[in-house]
Amino acid sequence: MNGPIVNYCERTSAAFWAEPINALTNLAFLLAAYGALRLARQHVQPWQWRRDWPIAWLISLIAIIGVGSSLFHTLATFGAMLADVIPIAVYQVSFLAIYSWRIAKLPPWAVGGLIVLFLLSGWLMGQLVPPSLHERLNGSLAYAPALLFLVGLALYHQRSGVLLAPFALWQAIGLFLLSLTARTLDLVVCAQVPIGMHFLWHLLNAGVLYLTMRALLLNWRRFT
Repeated sequence: MNGPIVNYCERTSAAFWAEPINALTNLAFLLAAYGALRLARQHVQPWQWRRDWPIAWLISLIAIIGVGSSLFHTLATFGAMLADVIPIAVYQVSFLAIYSWRIAKLPPWAVGGLIVLFLLSGWLMGQLVPPSLHERLNGSLAYAPALLFLVGLALYHQRSGVLLAPFALWQAIGLFLLSLTARTLDLVVCAQVPIGMHFLWHLLNAGVLYLTMRALLLNWRRFT
């Protein structure tokens, strides 16, 4: 639980400040949370907790992702890793459920089915893909289900014909593909780029989360 985890190019020791760039770029998640909060204040008025609490939940998760990732890139322990990956997983499930429920207006059984399918796809990815391939791709395959489901939401969002910001989720997908590439290549480029590329994973994913919230918030009042 407390042994150092050296998974990234920038970390060359177990020191607290061995990954300064990876640690500091997590501020981007806090900025994304702040940007989403400002957007919510503009488009979700008057605020009603009974109706609008999912927005507060998602924005809080974005901030928690930034804090958890900062802990991992400074402490580099197994416990800190859990503080990093768990909020990310919770945001993925939460956004899928809230978008499907409040924007796509799916019935509860369909929302539940999507969540089960999402979790099952993640489990199958771990079972069917050889560990050597996961390692070669630096763990990026774990995010394949999130990418596939985001494509499904983007198709619905664009083709609905009535939703605002029809391409916001496609923009998020574009950034997500770039961030996955940076994550995958982090250890590959160590010799050429000593700081690695994982910091781009943070910066780009902060944009991904903001864009997903933008697609949600601009349409919140129209369908709730």
